[in-house]
Amino acid sequence: MAIAAIRCETIRVVFDNRTGKQTILDGLDLDVPIGQIVTLLGPSGCGKSTLLRVVAGLTQATEGTVTIEGKSVAQSQNKLAFVFQESALLPWRTVWQNVRLPWELRRGLGAGELQSRLECVLELVGFKPADWNKKPHQLSGGMKMRASIARALITQPDILLLDEPFAALDDMLRSKLNDLLLKIVEQTQTTMLFVTHNISEAIYLSHSIAVFSHGRIGERIEVDLPFPRTAAVRSSPEFAAMYGRVSQSLARNASV
Repeated sequence: MAIAAIRCETIRVVFDNRTGKQTILDGLDLDVPIGQIVTLLGPSGCGKSTLLRVVAGLTQATEGTVTIEGKSVAQSQNKLAFVFQESALLPWRTVWQNVRLPWELRRGLGAGELQSRLECVLELVGFKPADWNKKPHQLSGGMKMRASIARALITQPDILLLDEPFAALDDMLRSKLNDLLLKIVEQTQTTMLFVTHNISEAIYLSHSIAVFSHGRIGERIEVDLPFPRTAAVRSSPEFAAMYGRVSQSLARNASV
C-alpha cells in the first residue's frame, strides 16, 4: 500500500454534552494522496472540522488512528500547518511579524535565511514590499487571509489543513484565493485537506471530494477536470455536470 500524506482509519469521535454522548465521527476512513487537494464537503455539523482537528492533533479521536506520511500525528507536527476561517493575525504585529511568528514559536533560523524565507512566501501569496509593514487593521479581508496562508507556509509544511478559510469573503475574492491555492500546490507540491460548504469551490480546487454521510465518508468523487485549472473551466459543460453529480451526492448522503 502506497504511503499517503494523510491516512485516517476507523476514526471515531464521541463528545459528552448535556444530553449524553454525541457521536461526531463514526468509523471514518480517508486517504489523502501526496501533493493533492482533497476537499471535505457536507452540511454544518457533519464532522468536517472535527476531522481536520483530529488530523492536526488538536482533538483526540475516541478510536482509530491517523498517520501522516506513515508516522503518528505526534511525530509529524512539523509537517502540518493549519489555516482557520478567521485570519487570527495579532493586531499589534505587522504582516512581516505575523508571518514569521511560527518560526519564533517552533525553531530558530539564521537572520539571512529567515528573511529569504519570509520574502519568498510573501511574494508567493501576492504581497508587495510596501505591504509588509502594515498592521491587520490596514488590510482588507483578502489580504488578511493571504497573510494567514503565508504564515502557515513559512515552516514549509508538507500538508496544509484549511477550515473554510474563504467563507466570509465575496465570490470574486474567493475565486482569486482559490487560484492562489492552486498556484501554491503547483509550485510547492504541498498536500491540502480543505473544508468548505461551497460546491463550486470544492470542484474548482480539488483532485477529489469526500462527501460526508453521518460521521463517515459516504462517497469519494474524483474531479476529472484538467490541471492547471483556469477560470474558463467554471463555465464548461464538464464543470456543470460535475456540479450536478456532487449536488446529488450531497443530497443522497444527507438522507441515508
